Amino acid sequence: MIDTGDRIPDLPLSLSSDKPATLGDYAGNWLVLYFYPKDSTPGCTTEGLDFNALLPKFKRADAVVLGVSKDSLKSHRNFCAKQGFKFDLVSDTDGAVCDAFGVVQPKKLYGREYVGIVRSTFLIDPAGTVRQKWQPVKVPGHAQAVFDALKAEQAK
Repeated sequence: MIDTGDRIPDLPLSLSSDKPATLGDYAGNWLVLYFYPKDSTPGCTTEGLDFNALLPKFKRADAVVLGVSKDSLKSHRNFCAKQGFKFDLVSDTDGAVCDAFGVVQPKKLYGREYVGIVRSTFLIDPAGTVRQKWQPVKVPGHAQAVFDALKAEQAK
Protein backbone atom coordinates (compact mmCIF):
# COMPACT_ATOMS: atom_id res chain seq x y z
CA MET A 1 0.00 0.00 0.00
CA ILE A 2 1.39 3.36 -1.03
CA ASP A 3 1.12 6.22 1.42
CA THR A 4 2.12 9.87 1.70
CA GLY A 5 5.91 10.18 1.40
CA ASP A 6 6.31 6.95 -0.60
CA ARG A 7 7.74 6.81 -4.10
CA ILE A 8 5.40 5.31 -6.66
CA PRO A 9 6.40 2.22 -8.65
CA ASP A 10 6.97 2.38 -12.40
CA LEU A 11 4.02 0.27 -13.54
CA PRO A 12 2.74 -0.13 -17.12
CA LEU A 13 -0.53 1.67 -17.87
CA SER A 14 -3.29 0.88 -20.39
CA LEU A 15 -4.58 4.31 -21.38
CA SER A 16 -7.93 5.05 -22.99
CA SER A 17 -6.03 6.99 -25.68
CA ASP A 18 -4.04 3.82 -26.56
CA LYS A 19 -0.73 5.65 -25.97
CA PRO A 20 1.85 3.31 -24.44
CA ALA A 21 2.77 4.58 -20.98
CA THR A 22 4.11 3.76 -17.55
CA LEU A 23 3.79 5.70 -14.32
CA GLY A 24 7.46 6.62 -14.73
CA ASP A 25 6.62 8.48 -17.94
CA TYR A 26 4.94 11.16 -15.81
CA ALA A 27 8.13 12.01 -13.92
CA GLY A 28 8.80 15.71 -14.23
CA ASN A 29 5.11 16.58 -13.94
CA TRP A 30 2.71 16.62 -11.06
CA LEU A 31 0.32 13.69 -11.31
CA VAL A 32 -3.20 13.39 -9.94
CA LEU A 33 -4.03 9.69 -9.91
CA TYR A 34 -7.59 9.05 -8.87
CA PHE A 35 -9.16 5.63 -8.43
CA TYR A 36 -12.89 5.12 -8.83
CA PRO A 37 -15.13 2.04 -8.67
CA LYS A 38 -16.86 1.89 -12.06
CA ASP A 39 -17.44 3.75 -15.32
CA SER A 40 -20.82 5.38 -15.97
CA THR A 41 -22.09 5.26 -12.39
CA PRO A 42 -23.39 8.47 -10.81
CA GLY A 43 -20.55 9.18 -8.35
CA CYS A 44 -17.82 8.21 -10.81
CA THR A 45 -19.36 10.34 -13.55
CA THR A 46 -19.61 13.36 -11.26
CA GLU A 47 -16.02 12.91 -10.08
CA GLY A 48 -14.76 12.64 -13.67
CA LEU A 49 -16.77 15.67 -14.77
CA ASP A 50 -15.40 17.69 -11.83
CA PHE A 51 -11.79 16.82 -12.73
CA ASN A 52 -12.54 17.52 -16.40
CA ALA A 53 -13.95 20.97 -15.55
CA LEU A 54 -10.76 21.85 -13.66
CA LEU A 55 -8.45 20.26 -16.24
CA PRO A 56 -7.28 23.58 -17.75
CA LYS A 57 -6.23 24.75 -14.27
CA PHE A 58 -4.44 21.45 -13.59
CA LYS A 59 -2.64 21.74 -16.95
CA ARG A 60 -1.55 25.32 -16.25
CA ALA A 61 -0.14 24.02 -12.97
CA ASP A 62 1.86 21.35 -14.89
CA ALA A 63 -0.30 18.55 -13.53
CA VAL A 64 -1.64 15.53 -15.39
CA VAL A 65 -4.91 13.92 -14.30
CA LEU A 66 -5.49 10.18 -14.75
CA GLY A 67 -8.50 8.19 -13.59
CA VAL A 68 -8.08 4.48 -12.81
CA SER A 69 -10.61 1.67 -12.53
CA LYS A 70 -10.78 -2.01 -13.43
CA ASP A 71 -13.10 -1.35 -16.37
CA SER A 72 -12.01 -2.37 -19.87
CA LEU A 73 -10.47 0.00 -22.41
CA LYS A 74 -13.69 -0.22 -24.45
CA SER A 75 -15.73 0.83 -21.42
CA HIS A 76 -13.28 3.70 -20.73
CA ARG A 77 -13.41 4.91 -24.34
CA ASN A 78 -17.22 4.93 -24.26
CA PHE A 79 -17.22 6.71 -20.87
CA CYS A 80 -14.76 9.36 -22.13
CA ALA A 81 -16.69 9.90 -25.37
CA LYS A 82 -20.06 10.16 -23.62
CA GLN A 83 -18.83 12.53 -20.90
CA GLY A 84 -16.33 14.50 -23.00
CA PHE A 85 -13.38 13.77 -20.71
CA LYS A 86 -10.20 15.42 -21.98
CA PHE A 87 -7.90 13.24 -19.86
CA ASP A 88 -6.96 9.58 -20.01
CA LEU A 89 -8.52 6.79 -18.01
CA VAL A 90 -6.36 3.80 -17.06
CA SER A 91 -7.78 0.33 -17.56
CA ASP A 92 -6.45 -1.82 -14.74
CA THR A 93 -8.22 -5.08 -15.54
CA ASP A 94 -5.55 -7.19 -13.81
CA GLY A 95 -5.63 -4.93 -10.73
CA ALA A 96 -1.84 -4.37 -10.66
CA VAL A 97 -2.08 -0.59 -10.25
CA CYS A 98 -4.99 -0.82 -7.80
CA ASP A 99 -3.12 -3.41 -5.71
CA ALA A 100 0.09 -1.36 -5.68
CA PHE A 101 -1.80 1.66 -4.34
CA GLY A 102 -3.86 -0.39 -1.89
CA VAL A 103 -7.24 0.83 -3.09
CA VAL A 104 -8.97 -2.57 -3.31
CA GLN A 105 -10.46 -3.14 0.08
CA PRO A 106 -13.50 -4.67 1.78
CA LYS A 107 -16.58 -2.47 1.37
CA LYS A 108 -20.14 -2.52 2.57
CA LEU A 109 -23.23 -1.40 0.65
CA TYR A 110 -26.75 -1.80 2.00
CA GLY A 111 -25.46 -4.40 4.44
CA ARG A 112 -23.75 -6.46 1.73
CA GLU A 113 -19.99 -6.95 2.13
CA TYR A 114 -17.73 -7.22 -0.90
CA VAL A 115 -14.24 -6.28 -2.08
CA GLY A 116 -13.91 -3.33 -4.45
CA ILE A 117 -12.11 -0.12 -5.26
CA VAL A 118 -12.31 2.46 -2.49
CA ARG A 119 -12.50 5.88 -4.12
CA SER A 120 -9.00 7.32 -3.58
CA THR A 121 -6.76 10.05 -4.95
CA PHE A 122 -2.98 10.42 -4.86
CA LEU A 123 -1.17 13.70 -5.55
CA ILE A 124 2.30 12.80 -6.82
CA ASP A 125 5.15 15.28 -7.23
CA PRO A 126 7.49 15.48 -10.25
CA ALA A 127 10.03 13.23 -8.46
CA GLY A 128 7.41 10.47 -8.11
CA THR A 129 6.71 10.92 -4.39
CA VAL A 130 3.18 10.90 -3.01
CA ARG A 131 2.60 14.29 -1.44
CA GLN A 132 -1.04 13.82 -0.43
CA LYS A 133 -3.52 10.97 -0.32
CA TRP A 134 -7.30 11.02 0.05
CA GLN A 135 -9.01 7.75 1.00
CA PRO A 136 -11.95 7.39 1.08
CA VAL A 137 -13.05 10.28 -1.10
CA LYS A 138 -16.35 12.13 -0.92
CA VAL A 139 -17.03 13.37 -4.46
CA PRO A 140 -18.61 16.83 -3.87
CA GLY A 141 -15.81 19.40 -3.87
CA HIS A 142 -13.06 16.79 -4.12
CA ALA A 143 -11.52 17.87 -7.45
CA GLN A 144 -11.30 21.45 -6.18
CA ALA A 145 -9.72 20.23 -2.91
CA VAL A 146 -7.10 18.30 -4.91
CA PHE A 147 -6.36 21.40 -7.03
CA ASP A 148 -6.06 23.54 -3.90
CA ALA A 149 -3.68 20.95 -2.38
CA LEU A 150 -1.63 20.95 -5.59
CA LYS A 151 -1.22 24.73 -5.45
CA ALA A 152 -0.33 24.57 -1.74
CA GLU A 153 2.28 21.85 -2.38
CA GLN A 154 3.77 23.82 -5.28
CA ALA A 155 4.05 26.90 -3.05
CA LYS A 156 6.19 25.03 -0.48
